[in-house]
Amino acid sequence: MLAFIIWLTVGIAMVALGIYAILAKKEVAFGFWANAKVFPVKDVKRYNHAVGKLWCVFRIVFALLGIPLLPGQNTGYIIISILGCMAEAIAAMVVYVTVIEKSTVKILSK
Repeated sequence: MLAFIIWLTVGIAMVALGIYAILAKKEVAFGFWANAKVFPVKDVKRYNHAVGKLWCVFRIVFALLGIPLLPGQNTGYIIISILGCMAEAIAAMVVYVTVIEKSTVKILSK
């Protein structure tokens, strides 16, 4: 039960980060990758909104993937959480690169 509570707390904290990105008034693009510079963004508000929605959906599914932790950490069902998180992370990267990045990248003229 403790493992699920920790799992859920991390998920909720990241949903809060996503909501912050959605509601941000700053004209600074939020990064998706860790310690990477954000590419030139054409519409910062739209980009932040899309990244915030991606974070929220990602973390809600992440929290749901923690349900197999409810019976205890030593169950075989933990494999669902592990493999589900891996598949979810790959799906989030694909959505970011193919949808968000392509629709908000600023074309730099030479």
